[in-house]
Amino acid sequence: MANAGIVDGVDGKYLGERTITRYEMAQIVAKAMERSNKADAENRALINKLATEFAAELNSLGVRVSALENKIDNVKFTGEVRARYDNYNHAGTKSSGNSYSYLDLWATAQINDTWVAKAEMEGKNYANDSTKDNTNNTTKVYATGPAFGGNLTLGKFDPFTAYGLVMDDNMSGAMFEFGGKKVQARVACGKINVDILGSVDTTTSYDTKATVIDGAEGSKYALAEMDIALSPVTNVKAAYHRINLDTTYAGKDSVTYYEGGFDSKLSKNFGVMATASKSNVEVSGVDNKGYLAQIQYKKADTTKPGSYDIYYNNRKIPTLAEIDSTWDYSQGVKGNQVGFEYVPMANTKVTAFYLKGNLVSDSSDFKVYRAQVSFFF
Repeated sequence: MANAGIVDGVDGKYLGERTITRYEMAQIVAKAMERSNKADAENRALINKLATEFAAELNSLGVRVSALENKIDNVKFTGEVRARYDNYNHAGTKSSGNSYSYLDLWATAQINDTWVAKAEMEGKNYANDSTKDNTNNTTKVYATGPAFGGNLTLGKFDPFTAYGLVMDDNMSGAMFEFGGKKVQARVACGKINVDILGSVDTTTSYDTKATVIDGAEGSKYALAEMDIALSPVTNVKAAYHRINLDTTYAGKDSVTYYEGGFDSKLSKNFGVMATASKSNVEVSGVDNKGYLAQIQYKKADTTKPGSYDIYYNNRKIPTLAEIDSTWDYSQGVKGNQVGFEYVPMANTKVTAFYLKGNLVSDSSDFKVYRAQVSFFF
């Protein structure tokens, strides 16, 4: 698990032959539980066993252990409460229409020793327009667990590919993840739940000239991804996406996206990441190649009050180069972003950033300020 970046000792150090306490071991297990998305099927099973063994210590740390682990309740709830203020300026016109309060609630039920069922319920209440509110919406429902020497996920879920440049949205179908400590792969197929490919933020609608592909929801979707750990501090990731459209667009009945990138720790406190994408859609005068490169100092850890990070990135993400990117205000924007995250107390994070750039469609000025506080439980 250390080689996979799931655990990093006690407070980031390995202390040789010194015997550690159960409390210190529970801290390591808590970190492993947070990073279990990096684990293969074998390590996920090991994390579950460790969580069972150190359930009492984990509870004393404020880490809730699931029903099967503590034999009390079969379902656990986790989530986030967020308050966000966004203010963007496009070509001299200001708007704070994307400010909202948000609840993200996850329910996890243990099916057996290794399989779990998960459901996500999200709700948004916008500050300036209640007609945009989205409440009591179950956005993900799926089951996941080890199978056929890997990990299988079935239902409606977010595959979140590579570094999130191309895809951070839901699909309905199946995903199989497999591999070892250094090389991991996954394949997925089903139907995509994204209606507009490359859509700019529909809440703010800051770019009415953007070129997008409409009516994709329910189209067949396929994904293939490979992640390689070149060293304990460097990883490379590459992914392929294919969407079979119900109608043709720009002479094509299917859209393909390629993405690839790497991340590396330059030192104890500095890390870098760079990723790029390209689609096969060619429209005259419209770019279909995107990229994002970021450098970060330190890391905000919600289990460590006082921790923080500072980051800077440069990006150009045309709407034809992504399906639904994870990077906020990424669709159709090129420019520079600086931001920081700070943990004032356990399970709380304060975030702020400033993005200054231009719209890819017409090079008009575009600026965004954000202030946000998140509470995790």
